[in-house]
Amino acid sequence: MHSARERESAPPTGSAVASGRVGRQHRSSHRGGRRRRSVGRRGRPGRRGYLAGVLVAAGLLGSAVFFLDGGRSDASSGAPRPRSTVVTPTPTPTPTRSPKPTPTPTPTPTKIDVPSTGTGTFVTARASGAKVGRGSHLLRYVVQVETGLDIPPAQAANEIADILAAPRGWTHNGVSSFQLVSAGEPYDLKVKIATPGTADALCWEGIHQDTEGEYNCEIPNGVVVNLKRWVKGSPTFVGPIHDYRALIINHEIGHALGHPHMACAGPGQLAPVMMQQIKGLHGCIANAWPYDKSGHFVSGPHMP
Repeated sequence: MHSARERESAPPTGSAVASGRVGRQHRSSHRGGRRRRSVGRRGRPGRRGYLAGVLVAAGLLGSAVFFLDGGRSDASSGAPRPRSTVVTPTPTPTPTRSPKPTPTPTPTPTKIDVPSTGTGTFVTARASGAKVGRGSHLLRYVVQVETGLDIPPAQAANEIADILAAPRGWTHNGVSSFQLVSAGEPYDLKVKIATPGTADALCWEGIHQDTEGEYNCEIPNGVVVNLKRWVKGSPTFVGPIHDYRALIINHEIGHALGHPHMACAGPGQLAPVMMQQIKGLHGCIANAWPYDKSGHFVSGPHMP
């Protein structure tokens, strides 16, 4: 369907050309006949010939106007459209935009508060697990969290169990095995998570070591984890917090297994898990596991 402007500039259709040609032939013969009968004395057409020519021209003009005015409503139908009809172009509907989905807000991570000191009493996790490792030296352990902290004891116990069961952990030595036991069951070792003040008190009482509110320690029949390190990690360790927690557990359990402190073996090498990495890497690469990916023990010079 054409707009009014398009109809004005479109060339005439074949039918229109044919009609015009027929009209011209008719006009020519008609006017010729009139000319022979109506020529006056001075060689000019008479009044009748003049009026006939005007009428024929008007007829041709009307035919042309009819076709120029959009005489066909559809190219395939050929049906003439009444001249009085005004063709209004159908406006293209504006597509309706689908509303954008409201983004789901990202949940804000729960912030774990780290008070400088706590109650000094502990809750034992009610969590247990299967023995991990094939070694004959079994250590059964419980996990205890100082009361009033934002850490569920069972959650902490399961995270520690995952660390001790990892392929690059201490079970790789073929000697050691571990089992998480629940409150009320026999155990060989306690893993305590305590505020900095309580950790200092336990470490001093156990081995007379000043942990300065910053460090962890291994005491007789137990491991003390400073809450500050468990939550915030270490400025010398780049990686997820779970990896740094693995370093804490593997380092302190290593002491329980009889391993001393070690130093960096050389620039660019993995830091031994028994190295005090929080005090500086000295050219080594931070590392949370006793064994590397090839299964080799990561060692270094022994420290006094």
